[in-house]
Amino acid sequence: MIQAIQLILALSFLVVIHELGHYLFARLFNTRVEKFYMFFNPKKSIIRAKKINGKWQVKFFADNVPSATVIMKDAMGQEMKDAKGQVMYRPMTPDELQALDENDWRRYPDNTEWGLGWVPFGGYCSISGMVDETKSMSDLPSEPQPWEFRSKNVWQRMCIIIGGVLVNFIAAMIIFSALLYTWGSDKMPIHNLKDGLYFSEFLLNEGFEQHDNILTIDGQIPQDLSSIVQSIIIEGKQDIVVLRGQDTIALKMSQDLGNRYLALQQKHDKIEREKSRDDENYVRAPYVLISEFIPFIIDSVPPMSPAALCGLQKDDHIVSIAGNATPAFYDVQNELKQHLCDTVQINYYRGDSLMSTYAFIGDQGKLGVFAYSKLHYLTLEHTSYTFWESIPAGIAYGWDFLVSYVKQFRLVFSKEGVQSLGGFAAIGNMFPQTWNWFSFWHITAILSLILAFMNFLPIPALDGGYILFLLVEMITGKQPSDKFLEIANTIGWWLLLALLILANGNDIFRIFF
Repeated sequence: MIQAIQLILALSFLVVIHELGHYLFARLFNTRVEKFYMFFNPKKSIIRAKKINGKWQVKFFADNVPSATVIMKDAMGQEMKDAKGQVMYRPMTPDELQALDENDWRRYPDNTEWGLGWVPFGGYCSISGMVDETKSMSDLPSEPQPWEFRSKNVWQRMCIIIGGVLVNFIAAMIIFSALLYTWGSDKMPIHNLKDGLYFSEFLLNEGFEQHDNILTIDGQIPQDLSSIVQSIIIEGKQDIVVLRGQDTIALKMSQDLGNRYLALQQKHDKIEREKSRDDENYVRAPYVLISEFIPFIIDSVPPMSPAALCGLQKDDHIVSIAGNATPAFYDVQNELKQHLCDTVQINYYRGDSLMSTYAFIGDQGKLGVFAYSKLHYLTLEHTSYTFWESIPAGIAYGWDFLVSYVKQFRLVFSKEGVQSLGGFAAIGNMFPQTWNWFSFWHITAILSLILAFMNFLPIPALDGGYILFLLVEMITGKQPSDKFLEIANTIGWWLLLALLILANGNDIFRIFF
């Protein structure tokens, strides 16, 4: 429930500021904004409000207001149609508007209608004279009006379209800066790793050995674990130099490492889902690709825990379970999960003495102890920022993430990438299960950058599609017809709907299979 609340709040906030970007630029260039809605509102709206004669009128669960246009008719009173058979509309004249009831919202077309829809899939800003998700060509007056989007010059239209992406980008940078100013940043530089790195079997097969320390990746010195994963998985860098004991070793990564890692992670997640379905008490374990090499040394033993019942004590160092060596923290975790509801032999060091005991492992695959965390062994570097220092640092952090995401996007165009796509459930799982303001705003800022990037893609119906058409207009000097934009947007919406079904279908598949 907490994850769902965070997801709704974050997406609602991002949709509002995105559409607000379009709204502000539209008003800057004296373009009418007919409606501004969070969520979509076919037929009815949960809430709609408009300023009438200086006072706000608010309606709840009301029918939508029709546009302030009328069908064009000829001298015989017959509906007029264009060459393609489309009914032609015209704006209401000032006299027709004045003839409406004073409480008829159509009488005040210059004022924006604000509202909350009932279909929670985003939101929209309906700009007058613009073919988009809210209106087709047949909904527009036949003759362009001065206050309409289509009547503005190409630079003004470009600014109106870019406004949403720009605001999302700026909002992310502001949030990142605020987070750094409030909490600072913590890093675990790899030069602090006395015992080197812990590698999954996946990376061991690439030539790494436990306790290796990575010196360079394609000639660049990595700063922390995230930069290592970024380089070898996302960017596909292959030439790695490691320090192994006193020796320097050169390694060459496989070319398809990123795609194989996605496939492996999907397989791991499927196994964990199956185990959790079979046992409601089972706690899913994340797949650890690479981590600091941390031994499993007991910090405290709660009374009546499996560890207490078999005689384990504080500072005992577990080195093997069921005859299998467990030199690192994750080795112990993984091995315990292989022996649910079973009694296993545990070897451990108490001081300099190697000792042995037998423990019953319950249905959660745990000894019930608290082990020393990595902070017990490693030095965490904390950086605090003044207000002015946090601004460039936040911008740099946001820009680095955006660059990383764009590079990661290449993995989508593969079988493994398509299968890894996720919808609302996957986004919701990004948030922690307990409320944490830092995590909430950090993930919201990340989603804001992702929204900005995705909207910038040159797909019709997205901002990037409009930008593409405007660039063509700048080059050719010819404005695409409203009919062309309508067809392009329709195709774009079908593509987006297919992507939405695919992503959320993957979520559903992961739940049941």
